[in-house]
Amino acid sequence: MKILLQNGKLYDGTGAEPIMGDVLIEGDRIAAVGTALSPDGAEQVIDLKGLSVAPGFIDAHSHNDWFAIKKDPLPYFEPFIRQGITTFVAGNCGVSAIGFEPDSTYVDKLGAGLFSYADTTGKYGMPEAFNAAIDQNCPCNIATLVGHCSARAAVSGYVNRPLTEKEEAEMLAILEKALQQGAAGISLGLMYEPGLYAGKDELKKVADLCVKYDKPLTVHPRANSAVSMSYPELLGRSHLLRALDELADIAKGTKLKLHYSHAIFVGRRSFKDKDEFLRIITDLRAQGVDAMYDIYNELLGVSVITVILPAWYQSMTPEEKKKTLTRLKLSVLVHASSLLLGFGFKDIQIAYIGPGYEKYEGKTVHQIAVEEKMSDLNAYLMLCEKSNFKGRVNMGPYTTPEIIREFSRDDHCLFMTDAWVEDNGVQNPAIYDCFPKFLRDALLGNGDGLPKAIRRMTGATADRFQLQDRGYLKPGCFADVTVFDEEALKNATPDQTHSFGIEKVFVNGRAVLDGNDLKPDVLRTAGRAIEVK
Repeated sequence: MKILLQNGKLYDGTGAEPIMGDVLIEGDRIAAVGTALSPDGAEQVIDLKGLSVAPGFIDAHSHNDWFAIKKDPLPYFEPFIRQGITTFVAGNCGVSAIGFEPDSTYVDKLGAGLFSYADTTGKYGMPEAFNAAIDQNCPCNIATLVGHCSARAAVSGYVNRPLTEKEEAEMLAILEKALQQGAAGISLGLMYEPGLYAGKDELKKVADLCVKYDKPLTVHPRANSAVSMSYPELLGRSHLLRALDELADIAKGTKLKLHYSHAIFVGRRSFKDKDEFLRIITDLRAQGVDAMYDIYNELLGVSVITVILPAWYQSMTPEEKKKTLTRLKLSVLVHASSLLLGFGFKDIQIAYIGPGYEKYEGKTVHQIAVEEKMSDLNAYLMLCEKSNFKGRVNMGPYTTPEIIREFSRDDHCLFMTDAWVEDNGVQNPAIYDCFPKFLRDALLGNGDGLPKAIRRMTGATADRFQLQDRGYLKPGCFADVTVFDEEALKNATPDQTHSFGIEKVFVNGRAVLDGNDLKPDVLRTAGRAIEVK
């Protein structure tokens, strides 16, 4: 089918200033971009009347690989499509849906407590099988990273020790095979089991695979805050910066494409680390390391309830956890950390604990402690236990508007949501309007200008993850197209649990959104699996 989009303000994904013109879509590709294109032969001609046109937005950090294999994936993708997102780089934070062999012993351990294979069409351990399952069977395009946590868990479960030589060889073989089959890179999740148990030597071997195949290593670091449970010393160098030092040590002397996931600064005392964070990224690039990072346009984030529990506590048996000395040690550590961090139980909102505990949703741990007449720590541990240590929380502050504004002007920064739709509980607000807020900020002078903002969510992300023929309004590229209204973006009130300013979305040449009208029948087969080879 030929579709002609006429009289649009065209942003091509390169960062160049827009031009007024037309876009001709033929089948799943862009056939022509120019001025006064002939409508001859077009089955549909759409006069955009000055609306803005961009390549379909690419979410640089996603977990929607877990939802692409759902029996009914559409509800999990709908809010993102309404943001103008057509493509996801998924499998982040070490927690990919792929990363195991058919005979792997511990596949049930995958997901880090965040995701599971419930209501999926199957379990697909390698990219070839995964891509075959989702290609033209999913609403959006998916490029998938292979997670180190997933591969490590598949061979050894959640053991808190160095891998044996045999286990390490099996894990590395899984990761390498996934890269050979088209995984977009490897992701690390060093705050999640079992990634948090990996030592530097193991991580260097993982990084070497990324260098060998010239693909990014995306990293959820060990700490995103001034103090954390990842390091025993509460004083001295910020834990966020120590975690970044570890990554720098792994990458130095290599041509690694090091990609720091969600550049956030958890807790008010962490905000001061922003300048040194940028300096380290700049220094790494000067040394030949291709270092970049991504951000979302939210002040909070979502994680598992155990994210602030130290690794030594998580690895204990239930009996050991109940010992008085253990509780005392944990209490002292948590209290000191809270003071040093500028972040506490008043900043942790419960998103979901489990069936029967809906009364806790939307409340902070501190509010619950007051209601239950117990200490904040005991309320927190009670909530951990009631959720079987798998509850979900919304936490903040993770950043500030000023940091978002500064980072969004950095050419080494990409845009993302790090969000997914949950079946229960309080949702992450980033599922609704994260990308429109980036556009709005740029239009209001709070970013780097609209052409560059669009580049960070289109061409720059496609380049970073080698998504061939994606991310640009150019002849021959796939016809992923987002049409938006700049005036509507500027005049909107964000954070209203719905998107704004997005008028039309095309995925591989197929119209999937027109105004508020979503096309579910088209969406079910619109998306493609993206192999990176």
